[in-house]
Amino acid sequence: MNHPLITDEERAQLIAHEQARAAGQCIDPLPVVRIFTPDAHATWLLASLDPMDGDTAYGLIDLGIGMPELGTVQLSALAAIVGPRKQAVMRDCYFQAVRPLSEYVHLAKENGSITD
Repeated sequence: MNHPLITDEERAQLIAHEQARAAGQCIDPLPVVRIFTPDAHATWLLASLDPMDGDTAYGLIDLGIGMPELGTVQLSALAAIVGPRKQAVMRDCYFQAVRPLSEYVHLAKENGSITD
């Protein structure tokens, strides 16, 4: 299942991270993609994607309410979100992870939100 929120290259990286985890490897991957609402304060840093359904992603979820958490989200559900000013969610085309997912989680919990 293809989604406009991730590129084919990002999809391959996300699936590779999930396959490594499923194979029992202890990994702390770099997030692959950042998705955000341009007219609200929600951000998703995605690190893996279920290869079976191609829709369930795992990563750091920050809904802008001061409680960022690790969890899963369906890409199809993200694609359906429209913010208060009628803007759809977007992929950050310039996002480059600078730390592993665990560090993003630690910093987000300390600050109450994803800071970069």
